Amino acid sequence: MNDSTYDYVVIGGAQAGLSMAFHLKKMNKNFLILDGGNEVGGSWLSRWDSLKLFTSTEYNHLPGLKFDAPKGHYPSKIEVANYFKTYVAKFDLPVRLNTLITAVKKTEEGFHVIHKDGTIAAQNVIVATGPFHIPYTPPCHTKISSDTLQMHSNNYKSTSQLQDGDALVVGGGDSGYQILNEISKDSSRTVYFSGDTNVRSIPQQILGKTIWWWFTLVGFLSYSKYSWIGKRLNSSTQPVIGTDVKEILSRKNVIPVGRTKDALKETLFFESQNISTIKNIVWATGYRPNFKWIEGLELDANGYPKNYRGVSNITGLYFIGLPWMHTRGSATLGGVSKDASYLASEISKVND
Repeated sequence: MNDSTYDYVVIGGAQAGLSMAFHLKKMNKNFLILDGGNEVGGSWLSRWDSLKLFTSTEYNHLPGLKFDAPKGHYPSKIEVANYFKTYVAKFDLPVRLNTLITAVKKTEEGFHVIHKDGTIAAQNVIVATGPFHIPYTPPCHTKISSDTLQMHSNNYKSTSQLQDGDALVVGGGDSGYQILNEISKDSSRTVYFSGDTNVRSIPQQILGKTIWWWFTLVGFLSYSKYSWIGKRLNSSTQPVIGTDVKEILSRKNVIPVGRTKDALKETLFFESQNISTIKNIVWATGYRPNFKWIEGLELDANGYPKNYRGVSNITGLYFIGLPWMHTRGSATLGGVSKDASYLASEISKVND
């Protein structure tokens, strides 16, 4: 063993892990935060350069510390990372970086948390690795010519990475439309789009109020996934927020092509046509969860751990920051605080 036994080990040092660490600190627990990145906020800094939150400052506070930016401001990825660094410093949170966890095993005494340099013992483990694990790319990508530049949105930073020629963006969610917007601003480049063109688009402000003010007013962010409304929201296609979908699709150099069906070398086959001129592809096709490194964990049909509001089926193992863990906001910067508060209260009950 490299360490004495901790009361809690928190795996993941972004918003979910830091929110839980705040409560563990208040409860005077002996704990350690482990993160695979080389700096606090690294998971945010690795995303594309122009990324901005679609929630304004007042909806991005972690417990105990307000996000220091003007009301109505939409923070960049750098501002988010800096906020995390300030948070860690203010509350003197113990973070160990460059520690990628490869396995978690239940023992008679608690847990063994295993990484490449050794094993850490803990009475309890809180997994806060978020919803984005394995970038997913459709299998047909292996059939595409090596002359075509391909990258997942996870690796996309800016248009400077692209080579000359036509581009394709695949994926109709927030990331797909934001990247499509950026690439297609160069009117000299034809950009094909493979994704849902009927997706709902919601502006960031309505009648002078942020959309999140309206969501809060009507209780949209508070519906439990177990409620009738929550189930409907969870099963429906999420709207794109803050990006004018219709305007982007109306650009002369943006050509929707429907679903991507297949590929063979230079030719890609879509619902509407076949194209052989594409030189760049950005796959904004989402992620798949990966919790196989946790021994004996029971997963649901979507590959996420079975739990009730973060309390898993394994005694002493908890989760925070999963998508729709309790409400739509469970995996968001501003929404994770409520889940962290609830989980902290459950932890307190166990220790009383």
